[in-house]
Amino acid sequence: MLDQPITSKMIAKKEGGIGRLIFNNPARHNAVSLEMWEAVTRILDDFERDDAVRVIVVSGAGGRAFVSGADISEFKEKRASAEAAAAYSKISESARQRLQDTPKPTIAMIQGYCIGGGVGTALACDMRIAAEGSRFGIPAAKLGLGYAYDGIRRLIDLVGPACAREIFYTARQFSADEALRMGLVNQVVAADKLETYVKDYCDMITANAPLTVRSVKAIVREAMKDESERDLALCKRLVEECFASEDYAEGRTAFMEKRKPVFKGR
Repeated sequence: MLDQPITSKMIAKKEGGIGRLIFNNPARHNAVSLEMWEAVTRILDDFERDDAVRVIVVSGAGGRAFVSGADISEFKEKRASAEAAAAYSKISESARQRLQDTPKPTIAMIQGYCIGGGVGTALACDMRIAAEGSRFGIPAAKLGLGYAYDGIRRLIDLVGPACAREIFYTARQFSADEALRMGLVNQVVAADKLETYVKDYCDMITANAPLTVRSVKAIVREAMKDESERDLALCKRLVEECFASEDYAEGRTAFMEKRKPVFKGR
């Protein structure tokens, strides 16, 4: 378990092969404070050390919001000047980058509002599964906020430049169906089926070979980089490690014996 206490506004749970990271500020639609961003990194550190955790699910408590952005109540104290805002953004962006870079697969389970930094947090996950009735938007243009390159680039990589412009220029809220058409989310399901759907999705992932899943995550990340920055030697090594693993032998044996494989991640 975690070696440091976590703010009550962030919850970490482990259920079978699933690590659950839950933003727990429902009174503010799960707006994220600086303390909460700092806790995200500690939670991910713990999940990564635990080989039993095969997939990470990110969600918001209360059923009304995934994440609604930054906690505005902190703005006067912690984002009043350009320097303070830059320091705040560095910590929040570092947490999102940490979520994006974790070697384990991640799923954003979205119900309700996914606004501003909530969209950025969802984009940092590998996949996004949303409940019907969820709402998406980035209201930066209504607040006069600047939006950093990394966040805009993640959005462009997912929905393309035309939809990214629409999201930012209009600053309006989009429905779950619109988000699906844009490619902002992978799936939209009925709200009362969201938990079960995501659990079943996770079970599919946790039943597969962890080394293969992690290698694909890393190789996809390299493929999205500029060609001059890609580490093709890393990609080659990850593939070779899969073929040299005990799991590869188990997969072949299980196939021949017509049974489900039991993968151990080695």
